Amino acid sequence: MSLEQAPLPYPSAALEPHIDAATMDIHFGKHHVAYITNLTKALEGTKLSGDNVVKLITDLSKVPEASRMAVRNNGGGHVNHTWFWQWMAPAGSGATAPEGKLGEAIQSTFGSLDDFKKLFGEAGTKRFGSGWAWLIVKADGKLAVTSTPNQDNPLMKGVVPDTDLGTPILGLDVWEHAYYLKYQNKRPDYITAWWNVVNWDAVAKGYAAAKEA
Repeated sequence: MSLEQAPLPYPSAALEPHIDAATMDIHFGKHHVAYITNLTKALEGTKLSGDNVVKLITDLSKVPEASRMAVRNNGGGHVNHTWFWQWMAPAGSGATAPEGKLGEAIQSTFGSLDDFKKLFGEAGTKRFGSGWAWLIVKADGKLAVTSTPNQDNPLMKGVVPDTDLGTPILGLDVWEHAYYLKYQNKRPDYITAWWNVVNWDAVAKGYAAAKEA
């Protein structure tokens, strides 16, 4: 993942009525762009490259201390949002539930899809302030649900607890900018609606890749 914003894989209105077009336009066109702009500035004057932002944020100890927080916040913002757009798709355009090995893993880990959704939803609802809820594949290949504040993510060694490290295969943005225009302060309603646009095909691909890594 480089310092370039890939185009949305669908029109900004394609996730209606669950995610409104106005929110998508602002979220993608303003907030995500700002993370890229600020990350570019943070890397100026350093010897760090923006050619692989995922690698950059995975070990922030290699980032000069003067730039570290800016890289953490804005690099995390760029990476998290780039994934986020891919983890959504127009309702009805693909699988409506996890299938195959991913479906089996969710069922064996959490008991049922409904139990997983409840746990994941609680991770998003109970995240104080801004942040993300995540489904990750841990180093041992097992699934886990976790959450992070701000633009942190489960790849960030030394930032998140070791017990929460893993490869994200699904994430939900619970910053207010992701839902406030439509849902105001009703974050649980946003989370419930969001399940309608989860791109389970992309999640399954991420699961397979993480298991092979």
